[in-house]
Amino acid sequence: MRNRNLAIIGDGKMGQAIRQLAVERGWRVTAVVGEHESADGAGISRLSLGEPDVAVEFTQPGAAVANVTSCLREGVPVVVGTTGWYDSLPQLTRIATETGTPLLWSPNFSLGVNVLIELSRYAGKLMSTLEDFDAHIVETHHSKKKDAPSGTAIAIAKAASDALERPIPATSVRTGSVPGTHELIFDAAFEQLSLTHMARDRRVFAEGALKAADWLVGRKGVFTMRDVLELSTKS
Repeated sequence: MRNRNLAIIGDGKMGQAIRQLAVERGWRVTAVVGEHESADGAGISRLSLGEPDVAVEFTQPGAAVANVTSCLREGVPVVVGTTGWYDSLPQLTRIATETGTPLLWSPNFSLGVNVLIELSRYAGKLMSTLEDFDAHIVETHHSKKKDAPSGTAIAIAKAASDALERPIPATSVRTGSVPGTHELIFDAAFEQLSLTHMARDRRVFAEGALKAADWLVGRKGVFTMRDVLELSTKS
């Protein structure tokens, strides 16, 4: 990973985890912007972010769209880790295209979770011929997480249900300080198959976000972690 200039939008637990890991990995953190500095995206400019190569945004669903819009209009490539704003994805895709500024979004930046999503896609294909199996997703997060089901649970459900050709229900648990646990369950009368990912530390998301940020610099378009994992393995 090359040394980059990085701006962090969001000074909560994820923002701090990204900052710590970025410094350890040799990135230069040009700014850490909190809620008051970035209200409605008005405080975000290339200058206020310290002329970064790329920005990473981890805030709240109600703030993400304005923050990302400001980055795109300022020509700052942006990686978005906030979830719960995806109804506005077509709008941000249009702005990214108009400005020629790259955007990368993902419901989860854990490398293991993104492998789980691909495994879920394959499992859905295999299970599509087995009518006796019901499918269900159980996801658990810390009590302060606002969206339910999580963006990751939605992504897992879509990957598997596209092949199953039927919706997969999700149960959301919000308790304590759990960074994130996702389980896809296939259950039949006499057996159960489950695929599970358990995050042990928030730094797993920070690591993936930094990988995505490094990958995004110099590109044009709108991407997800699937692009990062597939294209990086081909390069």
